[in-house]
Amino acid sequence: MNIKNFDTKALDQILGKMVETVGNSKMEIFEIGQRCQDDYQSLSEELREIKIAVRSTIEEGDKLDAMARLARKRLSEVSKHFNLYSETEVREVYEKAHRIQTDLTMNRQMEKQLRARRDDLERRLVGLSETIQRADHLVSQISVVMNYLSSDLKQIGEVLETAKQKQDFGLKIIEAQEEERKRLSREIHDGPAQMMANVMMRSDLIEKIYRERGVEEAISEVRNLKKMVRDALYEVRHIIYDLRPMALDDLGLVPTLKKYLQTIEEYFNSAHIRFICMGEARRLPAKYEVALFRLIQESVQNAMKHAEASEVTVKLEYQRDHLNVIVRDNGKGFDINQQKPSSFGLIGMKERVELLEGELSLDTKSGQGTMVIIHVPITAESAVKEYTI
Repeated sequence: MNIKNFDTKALDQILGKMVETVGNSKMEIFEIGQRCQDDYQSLSEELREIKIAVRSTIEEGDKLDAMARLARKRLSEVSKHFNLYSETEVREVYEKAHRIQTDLTMNRQMEKQLRARRDDLERRLVGLSETIQRADHLVSQISVVMNYLSSDLKQIGEVLETAKQKQDFGLKIIEAQEEERKRLSREIHDGPAQMMANVMMRSDLIEKIYRERGVEEAISEVRNLKKMVRDALYEVRHIIYDLRPMALDDLGLVPTLKKYLQTIEEYFNSAHIRFICMGEARRLPAKYEVALFRLIQESVQNAMKHAEASEVTVKLEYQRDHLNVIVRDNGKGFDINQQKPSSFGLIGMKERVELLEGELSLDTKSGQGTMVIIHVPITAESAVKEYTI
């Protein structure tokens, strides 16, 4: 096919219709997800009430069962000594036993119905949860496609001969951006946003405590409020640090790593992190320092979050023409052969190392910790160029 004769305007029109159709589909899926979220909340509340009712019914049934046993025992005594009781007394014993037995039967029937409703709600909640997750996943995928269709592909006529390569690379970048935005959105929502909402509620509570209980208790609540604000500030700084630590440009890799490892150790408060720097530390080109920081960041966070390590060691070894990085932890490790090939973290680390023309290797087994080894060549020429910029 001759590229010169290719009608790019017609292609743009087709792409416009595709974007519109995909956008409408995205909104429909989003609305389905929202309805499922609303149903999930409603059913969860009903399930909570049903569980309370089941417990109450069981307790009432146990009491009725004990009363029924006593009534039957009393009825047996009256039957044995029938002549010793008046007609009224006999009738009352029989009626009481019958009434208790009737109540017990109704109680058992109610318990059965409540249990059936509880089981049905639990099954429906599982199905709704799966639908919500699937809808979120589809919306994310459609966002990637829409971003791609509405940007790079509209100029496809200029680079038609390399479209496949551009598609693969563009989708990777956009998907990474979408995942990062989703992660940041969740961190801000679950962290600072929730804390700020709590601060507002606690501030109202302080006013009420001051009026009703006096100054001392109000001051105590103010101290708790200060702690919440401090935690929120810490969360915000942590998110900013994840985006890009400003010290990396000003101070370089080693000081930034020291500060980051100290911060992450305090944040998780579950492991001791040791940092070792060997050789003559020096500034590296920006692409090296950013890539190496992200590689170490990913390795340390994997050790803290997933490996549940109690000790982590980060070692940098500067040589004349290369840099070695070792991140070792005593966590639970994993089986490399069972790792999914689509594991984004590991793929991202390998791609960063490849961009630096380096090598990455993993030494890990289930239950025996993990060691990440990174070898990156560094030329004196690139370092000189960095300092002259």
